[in-house]
Amino acid sequence: MKKTVASPKAPKAIGTYSQAIIADNTIYVSGQLPIDPATGEMPAEFKAQAAQSFRNLKNILEDGGFAMSDVVKVTVYLQDLANFAALNEVYTEFFSEPYPARVAFQAAALPKGALIEADAIAVKA
Repeated sequence: MKKTVASPKAPKAIGTYSQAIIADNTIYVSGQLPIDPATGEMPAEFKAQAAQSFRNLKNILEDGGFAMSDVVKVTVYLQDLANFAALNEVYTEFFSEPYPARVAFQAAALPKGALIEADAIAVKA
């Protein structure tokens, strides 16, 4: 059985997908752009965008009954791989050891001209 998660504390999906799906004890959170759900705007600077993307992930996880500590895998899409070090700085504000498995790579383009997008998979033991 699967359940849809739709958090009012994260931006609504901009396409034909759910913010997240829970299947059994696992939640699959769709890619989160750095859109502030209250204003619909994105910050200009990379670190602020990264923080907003991770806040959106966190809010969806919590509304689904999960925590950031339940995350086992994160995928990060960067508009410019030169932001990798800045990503790591912001990442440690949201995740702690043992860190989830992660992939980070440069994408040719991201929706709405974002500098970052991140998705996650979390599992409850």
